[in-house]
Amino acid sequence: MTRKYDREFKLHALQLPMENGKTATQVARELGVSQKTLYGWISKYREDSSAPFVGSGNLRPEAKALRDLERENRDLREENAILKKRS
Repeated sequence: MTRKYDREFKLHALQLPMENGKTATQVARELGVSQKTLYGWISKYREDSSAPFVGSGNLRPEAKALRDLERENRDLREENAILKKRS
């Protein structure tokens, strides 16, 4: 069974080695996650610390902004079409 971890849990897991001087192996064991999983989180955090854990409904800020603009554009087009039919 694959477990899902939320963003806050992952960030907490990344903080432990830095704050407590523990190794990633110790932290992984204490939290009940595999070393490979923890090292993957560390790698993703190093790649982009502003938005490290995308996926599972989470988007990078620029992708979210684009999606929101596309949604707004679609809504405005629909409103415009309704208004054209009325006149």
